[in-house]
Amino acid sequence: MHPKLKVFTDTLEALFHEVDEALETRWGDCFTLHPNRPKRNETANPEMDGLFEIAPDFTLGIGSQQGRGYLVSCRVATLDKVPPEQLETFINTAAAIIRDKLPVYFPNRHLEVIRDGKGYKIIGDFSLGDR
Repeated sequence: MHPKLKVFTDTLEALFHEVDEALETRWGDCFTLHPNRPKRNETANPEMDGLFEIAPDFTLGIGSQQGRGYLVSCRVATLDKVPPEQLETFINTAAAIIRDKLPVYFPNRHLEVIRDGKGYKIIGDFSLGDR
């Protein structure tokens, strides 16, 4: 992996860990945790434990008018029925936090969070520079 890509993806992962932490703090107890899912903070990666799995998924954007970017993936690890409006609240909150924190994590890049279909996508400057 290109060293600059590693820095970018590590930074993006740190941002998403912060989003996961915020959602877990606010709503982590509102549904029963899936029986096969570790409790919050039981693994080294917040995507793998607790109620929420918030992750960036890169897409080339084929079929999207917005083009390539990182989809904001939001999953709830429960067997309970999650009402669609509650899931929408979770994803809207995640997108708002990401939108707020992008300039902090990526101060020298033009990145934005946009609605793309039913979800959100981070688009903008993913360049790795000249070298």
